Amino acid sequence: MANGHLTFDELKSRVKAGEIDTVIAAFPDMQGRLMGKRFEANFFVDGAYEETHGCNYLLAVDVDMEPVPGYKAASWEKGYGDFVIKPDLGTIRLCPWLPKTALLLSDILDHHDHSPVPHAPRNVLKRQIERLTAQKMKAYFASELEFYVFDQSFKDAYNGGYRNLTTPSHLNEDYNILQTSKDENLMRAIRNGLYGAGITVENSKGEAWAGQEEINVRYDSALPMADTHVFLKHACKEIAQGLGQSLTFMAKPNYTWAGSSSHIHQSLWSADGKTPLFFEKDGDHGMSQTMKHYMAGLLAHADEITYFLAPFINSYKRYIAGTFAPTRAVWSFDNRTAGYRLCGADSKAIRVECRVGGSDLNPYLAFAALLAAGLDGIENKLALEPAFSGDAYDKSKKLREIPKTLREATELLDNSKLLRKAFGDDVIDHYVHTARWEQFEYDRRVTDWEIRRGFEQY
Repeated sequence: MANGHLTFDELKSRVKAGEIDTVIAAFPDMQGRLMGKRFEANFFVDGAYEETHGCNYLLAVDVDMEPVPGYKAASWEKGYGDFVIKPDLGTIRLCPWLPKTALLLSDILDHHDHSPVPHAPRNVLKRQIERLTAQKMKAYFASELEFYVFDQSFKDAYNGGYRNLTTPSHLNEDYNILQTSKDENLMRAIRNGLYGAGITVENSKGEAWAGQEEINVRYDSALPMADTHVFLKHACKEIAQGLGQSLTFMAKPNYTWAGSSSHIHQSLWSADGKTPLFFEKDGDHGMSQTMKHYMAGLLAHADEITYFLAPFINSYKRYIAGTFAPTRAVWSFDNRTAGYRLCGADSKAIRVECRVGGSDLNPYLAFAALLAAGLDGIENKLALEPAFSGDAYDKSKKLREIPKTLREATELLDNSKLLRKAFGDDVIDHYVHTARWEQFEYDRRVTDWEIRRGFEQY
């Protein structure tokens, strides 16, 4: 791994030498964005690393940063008090694209008793990891990220109403080296920037539309992988901004374009990370009983965990047949029409790939929901249904559907006994309220599509 991942002692040494003068202490919000503060580096290493504080409304706002009424955890009635932002000193990374800057992630704790705030995304995932640890298991994840690259800066895109944006390439660039060369100024900066931050970058590649890229980094255990995921998205945006460009992780930025996904690969190993618990040499395609039970859990609870894989109105516009985005929650061997795909068959690398999530998901919540479903399958020894073969888009086949709208997914989440038990009622109520507010905000807006369709015709 590159040396951009620092220990606290290394950070102090670099601050003393004048190599770092700014430290960002950030935490992931409900939308998976990084919130926090920039510290003068000497002040940070001299004591601010212990903790800092922020307004608890930061986990009770919508994507526009507007305070949302009706949350139990934070409200005008309660005065929007503080919570503790507790830096995790094991997450320090350089930000090579910013002058003399390091960033680390933080946990959110209660201001009064320093207990974990239950609905903070990082804490939601930690709770499921604790369940794994109690069973002497460890989860490894890898999340692939797709996004669109544009010639315009974020400011110019905003000022133009996000209309008439152009991409460096103008043709489908799926694996196409010539077309991706047109994005290479930015993608090279992203790969090198992430490597300089201590992230093992595997590759980038063109995806299935003009201007669409994918970047892949090495798998890791669940929490570090989620940390890498949010850091990566943040880094991509900052690097693009520095080059006068922009990019988007929207799941479906345009009806005619291919959607952007975040496929999630997952497997379970022994607590020391040495023995693959999903692999059995003599099992069907190398699948152990543990893996079969885990996959059965994913499928049994596929509908109720969908919100954490698709958290916005726009997320559901990606699920269109024939676009490589799944519409059916079934599992299959090496079949990109299915929602869940078996990869690495007959090897220690055997794993399940969840193809349901879009690039707009929050990785902490998505990983936690997948683990909760898989663990339920293991604990209750659920039987795995036969693998599907063929075209899962075929409407004549009676197959388990992925929820088609946020409204449907929200109700399934609200009624999920599994997630209420795994996450706690207060956490589920918090995110159900978030989802319903997103729906409310959309339902009361007038869209360009409505005006174009109805201005003269109605």
